[in-house]
Amino acid sequence: MPNITLPDGKKLKFEKQTNGLGIAEKISKSLSRDALIMEVNGELKDLYFEIKKDSSVKIITSKDKEGLEVLRHDAAHIMAMSVQELFPGTQVTIGPVIENGFYYDFARKQPFTNEDLKKIENKMSEIIDRNIKTRREVWSREVAIKHFKEIGENYKAEIIESIPKAEELSIYHHGETWHDLCRGPHLTSSGKIGKAFKLTKVSGAYWRGNSDNEMLQRIYGTCWATKKDLEEYLSRLEEAEKRDHRKLGKEMDLFHFREESPGSVFWHEKGWNLFQRLIEYMRLKQRNAGYKEINTPELLDKSLWEKSGHWDKFGELMFTSETPDEKTFAIKPMNCPGCIQVFNQGLKSYRDLPLKLSEFGKVHRYEPSGSLHGLLRVRAFTQDDAHIFCTESQITEECTNVTKLILDIYKDLGFKKVFLKYSDRPAKRVGDDSIWDKSESALLAAIKKTKLDYTINKGEGAFYGPKIEFVLRDAIGRDWQCGTLQVDLNLPKRLGATFIDKDGSKKTPVMLHRALFGSLERFIGILIENYAGKLPFWLSPSQLVVLPIAEEHNEYAKKIFEEFFKEGIKCEVDLRNQKINYKIREHSLAKVPLIIVCGKKEVSEKSVTIRKLGSEKQETLKLSSALKSIKSLNNLPIK
Repeated sequence: MPNITLPDGKKLKFEKQTNGLGIAEKISKSLSRDALIMEVNGELKDLYFEIKKDSSVKIITSKDKEGLEVLRHDAAHIMAMSVQELFPGTQVTIGPVIENGFYYDFARKQPFTNEDLKKIENKMSEIIDRNIKTRREVWSREVAIKHFKEIGENYKAEIIESIPKAEELSIYHHGETWHDLCRGPHLTSSGKIGKAFKLTKVSGAYWRGNSDNEMLQRIYGTCWATKKDLEEYLSRLEEAEKRDHRKLGKEMDLFHFREESPGSVFWHEKGWNLFQRLIEYMRLKQRNAGYKEINTPELLDKSLWEKSGHWDKFGELMFTSETPDEKTFAIKPMNCPGCIQVFNQGLKSYRDLPLKLSEFGKVHRYEPSGSLHGLLRVRAFTQDDAHIFCTESQITEECTNVTKLILDIYKDLGFKKVFLKYSDRPAKRVGDDSIWDKSESALLAAIKKTKLDYTINKGEGAFYGPKIEFVLRDAIGRDWQCGTLQVDLNLPKRLGATFIDKDGSKKTPVMLHRALFGSLERFIGILIENYAGKLPFWLSPSQLVVLPIAEEHNEYAKKIFEEFFKEGIKCEVDLRNQKINYKIREHSLAKVPLIIVCGKKEVSEKSVTIRKLGSEKQETLKLSSALKSIKSLNNLPIK
């Protein structure tokens, strides 16, 4: 006779064991219709799961995050089922839910085509219309391995062999014949998926992400609760393709990549202008906030990384080199140990704290070649790092100051929708619980002062301290995790950082790790996509171009260019023998904010005709007035 407690505290009594279907039916007919899975005492379960004892239960629908994920998970299974019905002999490997969708990796000799994707979609719709039932079974390890080998699913057998022996193996059946290894949970039947799905693309993927393994084919798809949600998402995808920073970076002549140095950016003059302008802005913001800028070596002896603990936890991602004297050096993957070496030079007093040391440090991390993605995922990047050394009593104030600074910077750069993720102590950690209590309360206090929405990632903090992640929402609704703030209770002690306290005793400072952009390269990619290349004037890598209508106007065009150049405007003059409309189109494609056209009238009146990017309207001003007006647009947005 289980008693079921609902999320609102209401209790339901059942005369015998029940399941999610029975609970949903007892609550309401509409909930029974909409129910997808359930949460029982904090664990997600199928609706068929039998509840035999008193439990807390939440019925999950497509309005819940977990409900949307299970729709996508079932869609992945039905996609794999469709592939194997259409293309016998294809092996399935793994098929997880990802952000906004799902994928499945397949082993098949022939490549999938766009026409194949349409066939698979049609087969999926057919299976959904059949509303086939879902059934879960628990198999022994030996039986599962033998079975999948016998049916030619060698990849699946290999997965099972790698699963810890104590872990339960569940097999989900969709209909009478198709089945797959899966933890679940799943829907009760295929009809629950609906028709708001679409297969989006095919790409290559190495088995288990290892380039030494065979190449598989990965089919991506998306699935939503309603067709309206699907259409809105596909519209966002189309818009995102137009905003792709790799495409715009080429059109704007900002950067390129080469196979000789994968994951490293070759910055062109205009791209480097943008890079340096961001640093100029950040440097001034940090100086005003009391930061002292330093710079540390990119190459450090292995012994320092061993002492800091990074070698054990991060060694496989480091680029290393052995010298003729048999020493091993690593190119730094992060700036923290080097910064502590600067702090350790000279005696520090409690009067010196908080000490804020900032660094635009170039770091290198090995990322698999398949994961590299333009500026958004690179191997060499510049972090806008800072490390704040403070006392325990200063944690709250400094966390609040950092949070305010980060939010001010995002606002200046046009990001108005920001939310936070807070991660507290993990099970395995260093440091006394009393310090963790202070650190966590300090971070939460800083978050609450922002009055922004935040989520709590229970137990997901770093082993050395809790953290905040700052997430930006861009112009087309995508979320980007950028800034971070972490409280470190471990590294200063490992590397011998101390200060003299009021009572004359030596103490270890608390260290706050802080990044605002995270990576300048990645943040520039985000900026380009957020603005679709039409960056604010002060940030634009090429702000103005002067176009003479005919050759006889070239001298006046040069004079205009010189006047703006002297005022610090990033400008150029285009004297090519091309038609004016051709040049206007070309520079508009390159996202130059202002185009100045000069002809016979402008020469005689000492004026300029200004055309703004994205507008057909033109404005004619005296050159002196245009200089004054445009110069004011170039000010950094710092109060």
